[in-house]
Amino acid sequence: MALREAKEHEGYSGSDRERFLDEPAKRKGRTEFARDRARIIHSFALRRLAAKTQVAVPWASDFPRTRLSHSLECAQVGRELGEALGADPDLMEGACLAHDLGHPPFGHNGENALAKLAEPCGGFEGNAQSFRLLTRIEAKTVDEKGISVGLNLTRASLDAATKYPWSSRENSKKFGVYSDDEEIFNWVREGSPFKRASMEAQIMDWSDDVAYSVHDLEDALVTGHLKLESLESDLPNLYRVAKSEYLSDLTESEARAALKSLRTLSCWPKEFDRSHRQLAQLKDLTSQLIGRFALAAERETRAHFGDGNLTRYAADLLVPRAQRVEVAMLKAMPGYYIILAEKSQELYLRQRELLAELVAAVRQRAPESLESFFLQEWYRASTESEKLRVVIDQVASLTDPGAYALHRELTGKNLETNYLEA
Repeated sequence: MALREAKEHEGYSGSDRERFLDEPAKRKGRTEFARDRARIIHSFALRRLAAKTQVAVPWASDFPRTRLSHSLECAQVGRELGEALGADPDLMEGACLAHDLGHPPFGHNGENALAKLAEPCGGFEGNAQSFRLLTRIEAKTVDEKGISVGLNLTRASLDAATKYPWSSRENSKKFGVYSDDEEIFNWVREGSPFKRASMEAQIMDWSDDVAYSVHDLEDALVTGHLKLESLESDLPNLYRVAKSEYLSDLTESEARAALKSLRTLSCWPKEFDRSHRQLAQLKDLTSQLIGRFALAAERETRAHFGDGNLTRYAADLLVPRAQRVEVAMLKAMPGYYIILAEKSQELYLRQRELLAELVAAVRQRAPESLESFFLQEWYRASTESEKLRVVIDQVASLTDPGAYALHRELTGKNLETNYLEA
């Protein structure tokens, strides 16, 4: 059977398809962005997302999303929205699959804990860690010195996966690259506007928000954390969470209007008793909300920028204010009912303590405590700061169960019996 010839997508230059190290395709039949997508799908880091927390602890019941299932859903939204706006669908899917690769065990709680523990070596940020995985830790291609350059993706794919296109020097809390990864980051950003995310990265970011808001609402309902009858009385709390965490300029009147708008949708459930009929209605709700948010962005962007391939820096993704507010309010629901719940806080405290003990134990027992992926970087490290970064890389790569297992192995403590209590 003859292989079909690869057809490169219009709207991307030869520079966009370049790799940090030139690496010709082994066979015909795939575009450069299809090669990128395949590399991400086959990566160790993507597989590990199957055992990392999204919001609700996945092993407390069989229903809640993991980081992997969230990434797959984000990729489906991003591929279709991107294609509708003229972006390459393989590039979009790859960027969405890659966007959470750097998240550590225990979700955002783990990220916050590692950020504090990593202060002596430049901090920790999940997006910067994703870039580090793509360009260093996932050893697919090595340079002439035998040093890994990660998956060696194209410039456009790496740029599409970069939510925050700046270093920690520009913003110490939210940033997309660590200082020791800036060489390849600067190569990725050659010719790009300073601190401006590419069109594909903006689509990826909105697809992430859409998938997060809609599916975590579904998880919260099915697991019983969220009660529909409580939304109206809890509106002040939901507003505070949405404003502090997701949309800083949100007004209380906007929050109230958004909740009313959502609740008046024909697909919004009036009650939820977990019957087959209502489970099917809930699935219809998620489908319609995703369509609502994606289509609103597509129409607003097309109305402003017109037809054609809206790729790279030819346009910006425009999302109507009403839909941004609705998404913020939806994200606030699991935020308030799950993340900020008193029982969750008890679990989060134990997780932070475990990570602090684990970082200390891995550092004390290194290099024996390190996986093979990190040994070469450990032996190249010449300062305490560089060694701490390797330890942070090791701990951040772990799954939730893997963090408990390594902690038990290195400290002799068994905390795993508690980690389902959420």
